Amino acid sequence: MKIDATAHTIGLADFELWQTARRLSRVTIVERTRVIRLLHAETGIQPTTIDAIAIMEWLASHEHDWSDSTNATYITYLRAWFKYLQVSDRRADNPMVKLGQPVIPEREPRPISDQAVIDLLQARMQTKTRTMILLALLAGLRVHEIAKVRGEDFDLRARLLWVRGKGRKTKSIPLHPILVELVSEMPETGYWFPRRGYPSMPVHSKSVSDVVGRTMKRAGVRGSAHQLRHWYATTLLDDGADLRVVQELMRHKSIASTQIYTAVPTTRRRDAIDSLDVLRGVRSRHEQRPELVSIPPAA
Repeated sequence: MKIDATAHTIGLADFELWQTARRLSRVTIVERTRVIRLLHAETGIQPTTIDAIAIMEWLASHEHDWSDSTNATYITYLRAWFKYLQVSDRRADNPMVKLGQPVIPEREPRPISDQAVIDLLQARMQTKTRTMILLALLAGLRVHEIAKVRGEDFDLRARLLWVRGKGRKTKSIPLHPILVELVSEMPETGYWFPRRGYPSMPVHSKSVSDVVGRTMKRAGVRGSAHQLRHWYATTLLDDGADLRVVQELMRHKSIASTQIYTAVPTTRRRDAIDSLDVLRGVRSRHEQRPELVSIPPAA
């Protein structure tokens, strides 16, 4: 039974506070609370008291409109919610135990092509947009990291960019020569991409996605801003960089996350398929009589 989406969800404000105290990112907190609120609105049951069957029915109702990846992500949000309820003594049991582990689909990186990179960089765009794109292509930054780039994050003497990424961890990335040049054209202090009307605040990460996405579309390049990061990783590996080095440059916690980028590039797989010869056994016996080596026309 659906209810008004604005109905009060018990415990949600304290859940937000608990996550904030644990220094989780604002994006994570907002997404988790949105999903818990959605659970309440669509089931009509307070998430503090909902049982495992009701949760399963709710997830099953979205079988055709949520991808496997989205379903798995939302289950992790629910696990966090019920963990909070238990540690705060609001609930003794954890209904998520009965759901088991979600099926997490294997993901294959989808980098844009080298030609697409050229087409994109040759397109007309504003300086700030080009800067966003180069930060993704040459430093592998995620959109929320691009949004928060500040002039103070660059150490030109050491040629390093300091990035505060997932889990609030700060890591350094060696600066590509093009980025070294770029730094001199951008502000030395403050956000490079401030929110309009609020110079002390960064733009939303969605704004970065939208700006880069529109520019890619105008350039005739299919894909999203995150696929520029995919190009960064696959190109590093394809050019011979060590897997551990790429893990550090991508700032992955687990090397398993980096290993997905070791997949054989589509171009190589296509070349391998194109080289298949159904007549290879015949050719070796008729090298001197090529007229015998042919495929008869279909009847």
